[in-house]
Amino acid sequence: MASCERIGRDSMDKSITLPPDEIFRNLENAKRFAIDIGGSLTKLAYYSTVQHKVAKVRSFDHSVKETEDDPLYEISVQEEITARLHFIKFENTYIETCLDFIKDHLVNTETKVIKATGGGAHKFKDLIEKKLKLKVDKEDEMTCLIKGCNFVLRNIPHEAFVYVRHADSEFRFQNTNPDIFPYLLVNIGSGVSIVKVESEDKFERIGGSSIGGGTFWGLGALLTKTKRFDELLQLASRGQHTSVDMLVKDIYGGSYASLGLTGDLIASSFGKSATADKEFSKEDMAKSLLHMISNDIGQLACLYARLHNLSRVYFGGFFIRGHPVTMHTITYSINFFTKGEVQALFLRHEGYLGAIGAFLKGAEEDNPNQYSWGENYAGSSGLMSVSPDLNPMQRARSGTFPFDMLEMDRLERKLVNLPLLQDPSSYIPDTVDLTEDALAREYWLFCFEDALDGVVKRAVASQPDLPQAVERAEKFRQKYRHKLQTLRQQPFAYGSLTVRSLLDTREHCLNEFNFPDPYSKIKQRENDLALKYFQKVVKSLEKLSWEQRQFALIKGLLAGNVFDWGAKAVSDVLESDPEFGFEEAKRQLQERPWLVDCFDQWIERLKGPPHTCALFFVDNSGIDIILGVFPFVRELLCRGTEVVLASNSGPALNDVTNNELQILTERIAAMDTVIQTGIRDDRLILVQSGSSSPCLDLSRLDKVLATVVRERHTDLVIIEGMGRAIHTNYYATLSCESLKLAVIKNSWLAERLGGKIFSVVFKYEQPPPSLDGHQ
Repeated sequence: MASCERIGRDSMDKSITLPPDEIFRNLENAKRFAIDIGGSLTKLAYYSTVQHKVAKVRSFDHSVKETEDDPLYEISVQEEITARLHFIKFENTYIETCLDFIKDHLVNTETKVIKATGGGAHKFKDLIEKKLKLKVDKEDEMTCLIKGCNFVLRNIPHEAFVYVRHADSEFRFQNTNPDIFPYLLVNIGSGVSIVKVESEDKFERIGGSSIGGGTFWGLGALLTKTKRFDELLQLASRGQHTSVDMLVKDIYGGSYASLGLTGDLIASSFGKSATADKEFSKEDMAKSLLHMISNDIGQLACLYARLHNLSRVYFGGFFIRGHPVTMHTITYSINFFTKGEVQALFLRHEGYLGAIGAFLKGAEEDNPNQYSWGENYAGSSGLMSVSPDLNPMQRARSGTFPFDMLEMDRLERKLVNLPLLQDPSSYIPDTVDLTEDALAREYWLFCFEDALDGVVKRAVASQPDLPQAVERAEKFRQKYRHKLQTLRQQPFAYGSLTVRSLLDTREHCLNEFNFPDPYSKIKQRENDLALKYFQKVVKSLEKLSWEQRQFALIKGLLAGNVFDWGAKAVSDVLESDPEFGFEEAKRQLQERPWLVDCFDQWIERLKGPPHTCALFFVDNSGIDIILGVFPFVRELLCRGTEVVLASNSGPALNDVTNNELQILTERIAAMDTVIQTGIRDDRLILVQSGSSSPCLDLSRLDKVLATVVRERHTDLVIIEGMGRAIHTNYYATLSCESLKLAVIKNSWLAERLGGKIFSVVFKYEQPPPSLDGHQ
């Protein structure tokens, strides 16, 4: 299909801004479908397989290694097939044309059934069966809704948010709580359904109301002669309800303090229209109506939340649709009636809940809940991309109006919390929320945009033999730049904006255009080089006194951490001076006292008994892992401490991956009896973290790693690197001792923290006392 072709060229050309093959992505590999059809919006879900390139490393047989210059391992790029969920939301107006497009591109579907839910599933049943030649299997709407809600709350970080109007950041996203139950779901469609959800499969409709979105639409149409729901919301956003509503001060001449009432509180919705001899504007009447219905729903939700002792209330349904005035009114109502004890929460993807639930019902034999899923930022459009508040220019920028898309990748492993988090429910990985910090946001968005040319150059250089590399790299540039522009306009588009999410979005976009590991050859070269110096570094350490050696080991860790191709100041040096080495990096480090300096406390701790087991989240390849980390690991093993090395499951920048680390450890063991014995006695083990990011989210780690941590009675966690220990986890509180160490390789960040470039953070923390006063 030509990229310039549009769905329904004659009837839809003005509305759709993306080629259909970018909207219905991977449709030719679709295996299973589900559809949720409401009164005006259709939500389509399908499961597809995606073929993409992955970088693999394989050790050479070194028994037949011919020359010293032969590489340590070989790198190959292979095709891999992974599972992806696609969700598309569009207006019912376009359903027939969309079904035609799907029909023309269905090639490999394995199913003869499409799961359907929603009020429109019956209305469009014959059309769907005729167009797609699939049998429509209707599913219970409420069951699908709850299944979908549980799924997004479990799998999408920053899915839920509170709305605070006129704040610097109106959207305050919630960190993922490992225990999502119980909660109240208030679904506002034509009417209102109130559902108490106690577990994955236990829920009950405990109440509802006939006064809902349909009431707002119907009465609004009568009052304003406006027939379209979105136009009614736009009218409301421009109105002044005080022209129509009677306030407390209109009755009492001020506030009524003895009853706890403020003067601006609505005493009677539409109260002034009975006595005022004047015409009221459409905008004012729409605003008054929106307040009346939102307040009524809010009070009803409060009563049920109080009755069932629930503090979390999620609002969803066609009435909400991410509309600021609606969310503000409901939030105000909840806060007023419960004095802040109950939280009004909204969902980024609430429009997809029914479709997700219907899909899950149809996919139960595949056990989709046994996997973890992650949002794919390259293929998802952001929050508010279809908001009625967006003007045409913003709609064009969002690129998906009137379509809205969500894509989720099935992850290879189940992700869980690190068992050593002090309080998983309050853990926030990211140190700075760029959604709230405008100055930091502007700096980092500029920083990532400024680095884009270098990333494109590196991507092309990683695939010199592939003629399409330049073209794909240019498409990556356009895609990522578009994402950055969207985030500049809508920082909240994908949840809390952080340095981590900017990095992850870039990795997703690189993978989208088949650049799975642009730094693979650099890592290979640096690993080869560093291995040649390992024994020399160990011998020099063994000549030192115990205390001198402890300082040298830490300095070696810090110097190794300088070699980070993700930091522009460092990559510029490494590009211009290939001879820049370990000793040069040591000389660059800040002299003590460091910016954060807990070294003396660490030395005192080392004079005590050895730790049982240390979990070390490693960072970069080359000098960092080989000359910095392994000598430190060697010392821990000699002290009698078991060591678990946790490395990335997949590539990100020049971070060492688990596959690479396996090969490096094998080679170091051949040179060093301490490492060799540690592996043989199962006292040094390598485990993948489950992450493919330069940063670290301790609430989404490989389940195998969590099991190892528990079984080994881990009592020390070491987190290394700017991404893992500064951008994330700087304030993370653990239930055991921890070391967080990094060299700050960004001048702006260093100055913000009160230091200079190459300032050192060495943070040793002991667990806070437990409630009974013990450690």
